[in-house]
Amino acid sequence: MSVQEKFGGELTDEEFRKFTLYTTQSNNKQDDEARAQILGFTNENVRIAPGAIVRIGENQIGPRSYIGLYSYINGDVVIGEDVAIGPHVSIVAGNHVFDPVTNCFSGRSCWEAGKVVIQRGVWLTTGVVITPGTTVGECALVCANSVVTSDIPPYAIVAGTPAKQVGRIDPESGQYHWFNKE
Repeated sequence: MSVQEKFGGELTDEEFRKFTLYTTQSNNKQDDEARAQILGFTNENVRIAPGAIVRIGENQIGPRSYIGLYSYINGDVVIGEDVAIGPHVSIVAGNHVFDPVTNCFSGRSCWEAGKVVIQRGVWLTTGVVITPGTTVGECALVCANSVVTSDIPPYAIVAGTPAKQVGRIDPESGQYHWFNKE
């Protein structure tokens, strides 16, 4: 059954126009919070920007967290409080499993090994990819277009593909300390 059939039939042209504008162009605090509520994320001040696809359990996004424009989050993903997720970020839990009998990958995912945890205060900048089975530690910074393939310690600054630690954040002062920077 389609969503339209389940919830009252086809949209009128005006409803479709408003819906399209709301889901793709209304990037402001009020609409982002309303969008989160509509999607079932009811913790305080959770915001979901236009175009984001969030397919995780209800209230697996902590208070005051933000999901950026056109981000994709799917599976057993837990997002802590005060997390900032930039635009075009991809977080996917679970993997397709190779079946040697059929010689192809399954349509189902292996959820047990795939859980992703994004701890409190993390900032995932633009274009970050978080792979299944990883934890990003408290207040870590993941730089643009990085691919996280293993756990990230708290207060780490990571960059690259695969992401490697390139610095750390001083939890007392907030100052960034870069490794091997001239």
